[in-house]
Formats: sequence, structure tokens, C-alpha cells
Amino acid sequence: MTVRELLTRCDSRELTEWLAYYQIEPWGEERADLRAAINTTVLANVNRGKSQRAYKIEDFMPDFDAAARRAERPQQDWRDMRARFYRAAGLVMPSMKD
Repeated sequence: MTVRELLTRCDSRELTEWLAYYQIEPWGEERADLRAAINTTVLANVNRGKSQRAYKIEDFMPDFDAAARRAERPQQDWRDMRARFYRAAGLVMPSMKD
């Protein structure tokens, strides 16, 4: 159904009611992903080892924007990572010829 068809069949009041209903009882793919993640979390936690950390729902939720966020971050050079490690550890970085 197009937006024009929807507006000819529903008035503003009905659309507002549907919006209110959606806020109480959401539907659609995002909600289906959440339900699947909840079920998977329960199964994973029932079958995990005693020394393993408990799984969270977020561990099983799809993150479709993750690749885009990774692409936005500049690739870190190994020398920069090494310098950050030394600074974080409070150590003096030895000089090194590249």
C-alpha cells in the first residue's frame, strides 16, 4: 500500500491510534530480531560452562551498522598502538628504528 492509498483509507485519528498501539506492542523485523535474541540467549546460558560469562541479549542482536562504523574509524598503525600501550602502562617507550 502506498502512502496516498493509506491516507485515503485512514484518517488522522486512526493513524494516531495505530501509532499509540505500536508504542505499546511493537511489531516488525526489529521486534522479531529481539525475540530471537532472547530465545538464543536463554539457550546459550543454559548450555554454557560454569566458568563462562553469562551471555547478554546484545550478544545475539544483529548490528547492521557495525561495518559502517568500523569503516569510519581510521586504521590504527602498530606504532601508534605500541605508544598508547606504553603511555597507558606508565612506561617509557624505548627508541626503535623503523
